[in-house]
Amino acid sequence: MSERLVVIGNGMASLRFLERLLDAAPGRFTVTCIGAEPVAAYNRVLLSSLLGGEVDEAACTFRGLDWYAEHGITLVTGAPATAIDTAERIVRVGEGLVLPFDKLVLAVGSVPIRLPKPGMDLPGVITFRDLADVAAIRRAAVAGARAIVIGGGLLGLEAAVGLARLGVDTTLLHVMDRLMERQLDHAAAGLVREAMEARGVRVLLSADTASVEGDGRVERLILSDGTVLPADLVVMSVGVRPSTALAASAGLAVGRGIRVDDTMATSVPGIYALGECAEHRGQTYGLVEPAYEQAEVLARHLCGIEATYAGTSLATSLKVSGLPVFSAGAVDVPDGAEAVTWSDPTAGLYRKLVIDGDRLIGAVFVGDVAEQGWCKSLIRTGDTITSDDRDDLMFGRPVSHPLAA
Repeated sequence: MSERLVVIGNGMASLRFLERLLDAAPGRFTVTCIGAEPVAAYNRVLLSSLLGGEVDEAACTFRGLDWYAEHGITLVTGAPATAIDTAERIVRVGEGLVLPFDKLVLAVGSVPIRLPKPGMDLPGVITFRDLADVAAIRRAAVAGARAIVIGGGLLGLEAAVGLARLGVDTTLLHVMDRLMERQLDHAAAGLVREAMEARGVRVLLSADTASVEGDGRVERLILSDGTVLPADLVVMSVGVRPSTALAASAGLAVGRGIRVDDTMATSVPGIYALGECAEHRGQTYGLVEPAYEQAEVLARHLCGIEATYAGTSLATSLKVSGLPVFSAGAVDVPDGAEAVTWSDPTAGLYRKLVIDGDRLIGAVFVGDVAEQGWCKSLIRTGDTITSDDRDDLMFGRPVSHPLAA
């Protein structure tokens, strides 16, 4: 008789896990997947494109509802899990549904952070995290509307660009002195800022939000220096935190996230976690790549195939307002290391290598990211680089280079 596997969460990590589980051992488990949202798994990476009208909701969907049924997966949507009883081995869902399990996987993602400032609960202050948020933002983004996006990380930039595409008067606020400060140095961030402004987004740096005000609805945002910014819509994109409440209430060990070992097992036997909710070796991840790697490991492990997760070397590869950007490893230069840079501001090109001895420990590329795969590999493996490698990384490898592709 097949084991009963319950998966809580129906996002990108969960779907990748289910796909890999079916690849490794179809029919091994009787699977039930629980999703709090009323839809099948979709691509959150495309939310800004959906907001800006570049794609429709169907283009964001990975698998239709029929895919789950065809593969013997019972999908429960629009019904969040409310409790886990680890002694009885059951999950309580919505209003009265009880699901027994032999194995349980938590892929519950993360929750958006709201600044603890006055007025953040006013109508018109919206987070940017899911399909419902996109729908709410689009309803508010009417002709002539004034929007403020708080947060200069990736999601904040994407939200601002999406709003600008809709013809909304858009201002982006960031409390730090450069955009995407975790991934970019000042030079690269400057190019990204120029690209944002070229697309109609006003960017204010070192801008600390003090409060949001309005009579029954958001009307203005006040900065800590007293500046008043009129606003009909405020989009909050100041980060996320791993969703741990359900796990903690069930007695699982949690820190910043749900603590897991190298097989993605939690502190309770038979219960696992992966994706943004998981904390592995003290590290949590908010990117897709680590979640997919964890999904692969867990699927193999549950099917009796030896597999362990050793962590992910973080890298960012994306297009910001149409500008290709890549970042991996060290952004700033640690003591004893050196930075090699090249730039062509007119063309929107910038390259920076952070080198420690004969090893590449970091890279930032803007405009031309052709060597990103090689950089990621060198940073991950710690392989030595030659002076020729430096030149090729900085200026591109010739077509005849044996590793060029």
